[in-house]
Amino acid sequence: MAITRRDFLAASAVAALPGLGRRAFAAALPREADIVVIGAGAAGIAAARRVQAAGRKVIVVEADTRLGGRCWTDGATFDVPLDRGARWLHNPETNPMIRLARSAGLDISAAPLGQKIRIGLRNARAGEIEQFLAALVRANRAIDDASRGGKADVPCESVLPKDLGDWAGAVDFALGASGVGKDLRDVSVMDKARAQDRMAAIGCRQGLGTLIAKLAEPVPIALSTPANQVIWNNHDVVVETPSGKIAARAAIVTVSSNVLAAGNIKFTPEPKRQLDAASKLSLGSYDRIALLLPGNPLALANDEAVIEQSNSTATALLSANLAGSAVCLLDVGGSFGRELSSQGEKAMISFATEWLKKLFGNDLASAVKKSSVTRWNASPYILGAMSVAAPGAQGSRKILTEPTGNLFLAGEATHETLWGTVDGAWESGERSAEAALRKIGALVDPNAAPARTPARRRR
Repeated sequence: MAITRRDFLAASAVAALPGLGRRAFAAALPREADIVVIGAGAAGIAAARRVQAAGRKVIVVEADTRLGGRCWTDGATFDVPLDRGARWLHNPETNPMIRLARSAGLDISAAPLGQKIRIGLRNARAGEIEQFLAALVRANRAIDDASRGGKADVPCESVLPKDLGDWAGAVDFALGASGVGKDLRDVSVMDKARAQDRMAAIGCRQGLGTLIAKLAEPVPIALSTPANQVIWNNHDVVVETPSGKIAARAAIVTVSSNVLAAGNIKFTPEPKRQLDAASKLSLGSYDRIALLLPGNPLALANDEAVIEQSNSTATALLSANLAGSAVCLLDVGGSFGRELSSQGEKAMISFATEWLKKLFGNDLASAVKKSSVTRWNASPYILGAMSVAAPGAQGSRKILTEPTGNLFLAGEATHETLWGTVDGAWESGERSAEAALRKIGALVDPNAAPARTPARRRR
């Protein structure tokens, strides 16, 4: 019995591609703009495009040498585009990025089918797969039930059924470490329950980093230009960078919640309420180990995914033969993934080969012809994977959306239901741009009361 992609997900600068790598601002950094956007990830590009569409002057400043943020497609390491960060879009009926991708000439398609569960050295039988799916359904239902009725926002782990048996570890991995980058003991019940359905996974053959680069082409971006300080009030802002100051009427800040909480950007005055909220939405850990294994030694189909019946979250999600190539991906997350990543590339490769040996019986260390790993926790301009609310902190997302003077925050952490997704980041960027444009008088607020027409003076 095959497990479907929907079943499996429920369990759960772009690159060096030609012409899409490094990019520099064509002229000197402008000294003024209507709106400054800080961060050139999905949220920042979405915000800048919306400001441009309103006919206003915008500049995006990005600390890194590449754009894309957590959307990064590597086209140089292997013979296939490798998404080192986000891989999927969702909600194809409502997601504007899918329409934009097709308009840009990129290939968009549903995530491939074909998934397996391994129990030791064998595939799970039909009845065992049904047990796993039933355990997932029960776990999700328990989390949803615990989120209703004004109950306390407790850890997801505390409300799980106690009789999941041999599937407890796999459920925790699928819903926690693999699903959101944190173990369920560290995840808010309210946050998990409010996450919108993300089952319809949509991929881009050229990579999501390539997509963000395409959508960024008309946007003025200054790379290698960190925002060191933002001085703001209710009327204007000044963004200080190593290349000079930019005066603007508003600023949209799209950096990760960990970068905000770390104080890597100084704000004057300090928006304490928002920074405190960001600290309660810390990023989980999610990294990717890529191995080149010619000859298909695992005997798996193209793009086939595999998880194991594990008694802990010290496990991985395998995606074999990426796009028909010899590249296999192992994703690790949560507390185990964080510890493994901290040990460095050698330890990550060693874990990957031992894990594959445990499940497939082959000593693959000598079969690996090339390897590459991500270490997002050590990336200074990201510091992790996706935001996850700590127990009791789900309301922090709404706080991040509150404008403060002419300062606006965007990014996946600010989305209450699509957090942790590229979709949520893009939508948050558009939403913040709309709010900033209204603030500076570039748009009419549809919720504002109509202006009164002055009474005609009697003669």
